[in-house]
Amino acid sequence: MGKKTKKPGKGKEKTERKTARAEEKKARRETKKLSPEDDIDAILLSIQKEEAKKKEVHVDDNVPAPSPRSNCTLTVNPLKETELILYGGEFYNGNKTFVYGDLYRYDVEKLEWKLVSSPNSPPPRSAHQAVAWKNFVYIFGGEFTSPNQERFHHYKDFWMLDLKTNQWEQLNLKGCPSPRSGHRMVLYKHKIILFGGFYDTLREVRYYNDLFVFDLDQFKWQEIKPKPGAMWPTGRSGFQLFVYQDDIFLYGGYSKEVSSDKNNSEKGFVHSDMWSLDPKTWEWNKVKKSGMPPGPRAGFSMCVHKRRAVLFGGVVDIEVQGDVMMSLFLNELYGFQLDTNRWYPLELRKEKSTKDKLKKIEQNCADGVDKINPACTAREDVEEEEDEESNIDDISKNIASNMSVVDSETHNKSEEKPKECVAKSEIQSSLPEVVKPCGRINACMAVGRDTLYIYGGMMEIKDQEITLDDLYSLNLSKLDEWKCIIPASESEWVEASDDDEENEDDDEDESDGDSSTDEDEDDEEEEEEEAQNASVQVGDAVALIKGGGKNLRRKERRSRIEQIRASLGLSDSQRTPLAGESLRDFYRRTNMYWQMAAHEHTQHTGKELRKDGFDLAEARYRELKPILDELSLLEAEQKAEEAEGPETSAKKRGKKKTRN
Repeated sequence: MGKKTKKPGKGKEKTERKTARAEEKKARRETKKLSPEDDIDAILLSIQKEEAKKKEVHVDDNVPAPSPRSNCTLTVNPLKETELILYGGEFYNGNKTFVYGDLYRYDVEKLEWKLVSSPNSPPPRSAHQAVAWKNFVYIFGGEFTSPNQERFHHYKDFWMLDLKTNQWEQLNLKGCPSPRSGHRMVLYKHKIILFGGFYDTLREVRYYNDLFVFDLDQFKWQEIKPKPGAMWPTGRSGFQLFVYQDDIFLYGGYSKEVSSDKNNSEKGFVHSDMWSLDPKTWEWNKVKKSGMPPGPRAGFSMCVHKRRAVLFGGVVDIEVQGDVMMSLFLNELYGFQLDTNRWYPLELRKEKSTKDKLKKIEQNCADGVDKINPACTAREDVEEEEDEESNIDDISKNIASNMSVVDSETHNKSEEKPKECVAKSEIQSSLPEVVKPCGRINACMAVGRDTLYIYGGMMEIKDQEITLDDLYSLNLSKLDEWKCIIPASESEWVEASDDDEENEDDDEDESDGDSSTDEDEDDEEEEEEEAQNASVQVGDAVALIKGGGKNLRRKERRSRIEQIRASLGLSDSQRTPLAGESLRDFYRRTNMYWQMAAHEHTQHTGKELRKDGFDLAEARYRELKPILDELSLLEAEQKAEEAEGPETSAKKRGKKKTRN
């Protein structure tokens, strides 16, 4: 999930030939002798021999941060809430996959990593699950991928780490779940609840919807089977499982289904349903969506803080043009109120220092300057509008009568802009960029002492998979700002060689003749086209429009516009200013939305709530205003070109050819 794919279009026959050749190659790989990089059994045996050489626990203090990775686990130490336990994960550099089995302990107060090496450690893995209870961390399942990604090994082993001694112990118990990865585990009182996951058999992928319970007192596994006619979630992986009081919630996930077409091809399906499990009766019930839920996405992360579950990240695949899919990696936050089952977006409050500067300037503007620059009084106008609806007309007339347009050609005749209002615009333009983690999937999330931690994960830039190693924190009580504890390092990417595939296909290439050359040329054109439709980051939106908008073809221009709209959520009218809409009008139209979002994490009422709501609306307005202005120009150019009609366009193309 999260990679660009193509659908059959003009090159349908070529696609079918490629598919047939790929199936033949796959069959040959399954029957031929394994290469050293394919033989997972030999690799794991070699790792086991190295582990056997370890005789005692060794802890290295103050070591460098872990290497970039995704699909690892990050757990808060139950004995010390300021320590995070990181284990496993994987990294792909474009040529090979590296799977890790290292164990790190991170002190969030001292900002120091410890690397723990212990005898009898679990073999390397990713996409496993970890749960902490008392002074132990329990790990189940996961997968090991061969370096060239030709073979997968799914684990069914169950391990226990003693956080006091750093010693591992494998728990060989009857009735444990089958091998799998992508499952989820949570702690409910003195029990571990495990659900779902997948198992790749090379020929097919199985998605599970089975439910297992491990009793931490009796050390016994138990499978909970559905009663006849009972409601039950479908098989899936990559979902999220979280606990609140006596309810266990399940949300989202991903699975593949065999389509009903002639080729019986597999189609990915992103789940967006929510379920609750009663651990007393083991009955599932669907949870109705309420509030403002997030859109369907895969690879997101979730964790619980008090009465709220927090969702971050994920990826959405959007069809940009007829045969190209674009992956949007998200970095937005959503909250799920566990006592009311309501969704809402989590908007961070503005930095206090910035608010103080703006308020000071606005106060100076209010002393008489506001008649010259009405933008300085937007906040006051909105608050008065909330308290005295009857004065709206008078306020509007006053603003209109005192408004003056100031640009390069038009100036106020007798008055100059005061320094305070000039300073405000300068402050806004010179404010530092908002610190926030970039969009990603398969990141680690944990909560300790009211603080949310996000580590690692994966995103894509053009055709490259970027594995991250950054660490961010967010105070969930204040919800003021993200803090970057460890910035992301420069990602390593190696272009894979196609020599092996070319050697395998020599005979087929000879039979294809010139047609294979045509296919290669088509592939190159398609790859170039895909690269132009890569993921758009919010901070690059304006530069993208200004830098390339004028020279884009019509289809490319339309594609760029759709990319930016999707990545910024511009289709949501409650969070997006309309064309030409002022801040005052924007908040007047959407004030209920922003007040609801503010109330979820401030619990303020009355005038304080209206101020909080306005802060959120203003932050969104300031962020989108320059981008929306550039988009308006780009859309105007597109409409003008389309209005010219095909004949005019043809004449222009003809003239251009004669010049060359």
